[in-house]
Amino acid sequence: MTTESLYSRERAWILLLEHTQSASLIKHALAVETCVRAYGEREADTLGLKDGPRDAFIEKYAITGLLHDFDYEKWPSREEHPFVGNRILTEQGWPEEIRTAIMGHAEYSGIPRETHLAKALFACDELAGFLTACALVKPSKSIHDVEAAGVRKKMKDKAFAKGVNRDDICRGAEELGVPLDVHIAFCIAAMQRNAGALGLG
Repeated sequence: MTTESLYSRERAWILLLEHTQSASLIKHALAVETCVRAYGEREADTLGLKDGPRDAFIEKYAITGLLHDFDYEKWPSREEHPFVGNRILTEQGWPEEIRTAIMGHAEYSGIPRETHLAKALFACDELAGFLTACALVKPSKSIHDVEAAGVRKKMKDKAFAKGVNRDDICRGAEELGVPLDVHIAFCIAAMQRNAGALGLG
């Protein structure tokens, strides 16, 4: 298999499904991919990228979001995730920038988040999960009924979605250089555009 065919969103999807059976984890991967891809599109436009280079740049963001937890179901402990996944990605020849960003999304890995890609992944990971939870408590179970003000209110409710780290959401937006309310609204909009695939339509 050539590097070109390996380094693709299609191959990333296959790899995810090889290691993940949980429907909720797959939906989480898709939600994070959706938000990170949107930031990739924005960054590509900021950089003035066009045509093939733009497509490749955005695909890199999508792959990173999709694969960030691909090893979590089999190796969920702090000693294993994302280290086992990184080893697999290294053996398969995935690009270093993607691997470093994935390592950096786990605070305890000790890997600094220095690229826009790494910062985008960290900023979107916990938030995508929280936005999904906000949608699922709506009568419609639709992301279209989620608004940024309501999300901020839910963030203050410590009994709601207790597994989501609010500090990581706030720190992620700060590292990315985006006001928290803007970041929340940006990710809501991205998920709304992909609501069908996320099961949140």
